[in-house]
Amino acid sequence: MTGPGALLVVGDVVTDVVARHRTPLAPATDTAAEIRTLPGGAGANVACWAARSGCTEVRLLARVGTDSVSWHDQALRRAGVRPVLVADPEAPTASVIALVGADAERTFLTDSGAALRLSPADWSPELLDGAARVHLSGYLFFAGPSREAAGRVLRDASAAGVPVSVDPASAGFLAELGPEAFLAAVDGAECLLPNADEARLLTGHADPAEAAAVLSRRFPLVAVTLGAAGAVLAAGGRVTARVPAPPARPVDSTGAGDAFTGAFLASLLAGADPVDAAGSGCRAGARAVTRVGGRP
Repeated sequence: MTGPGALLVVGDVVTDVVARHRTPLAPATDTAAEIRTLPGGAGANVACWAARSGCTEVRLLARVGTDSVSWHDQALRRAGVRPVLVADPEAPTASVIALVGADAERTFLTDSGAALRLSPADWSPELLDGAARVHLSGYLFFAGPSREAAGRVLRDASAAGVPVSVDPASAGFLAELGPEAFLAAVDGAECLLPNADEARLLTGHADPAEAAAVLSRRFPLVAVTLGAAGAVLAAGGRVTARVPAPPARPVDSTGAGDAFTGAFLASLLAGADPVDAAGSGCRAGARAVTRVGGRP
């Protein structure tokens, strides 16, 4: 059983291969790069940043391959997260190759592996015991079995009075699924946490602030992350705050949004109002871009 004020994250665990190249990629030959293999995944990163940000009880439900379950379990425990990892005997752990240029922007090559094979059978309402908030990684909504599992978590949490937040996770996958299908799948969530591109895609509005306001007619709280420009909050169909981000010298932008989400949720659990929580999220995001990888 989790303790009072626990955060339950249901999402993805990924093996990240981060390749930082200082010069443009050279087709058909070599490009020098610094390459690291690190634990990652949007859901796992959020859980780790929440634990680092003061959340005393963080649990993570995810599906991984038997190839690396022990490595990921140990990494999560070292970060202060209590993992509930389902070992998949048929699919390997999800893996991502992140190509990071000199401007710190990244391009992902993604093999979802076991992550999107999370199924309703992996879920138990008992995981809600002691949980004060639930967070769902949007990646779960991009495949049938994991979408069904995420929907069940959302319904059970809502029925238990536990607020649920969702991060849309990927503009590319979101475009493939379709905005309306995604919005229907996450209906009932209390908080939506898209980045600017995802907010534009979900609403058709080019201005992220306008997009946030539109989304807040469907979700009680919306926080749209704007990278170095901070975040914008909306509720009840209007923008309620614009929160700046502290300056940072970026090295790798991988996981900056996850850092925002983890710190934001940890602050809400600690009793902060959304504006102060967004400030915590922006500070975590600024820290995240100064190091390689998506974890604190």
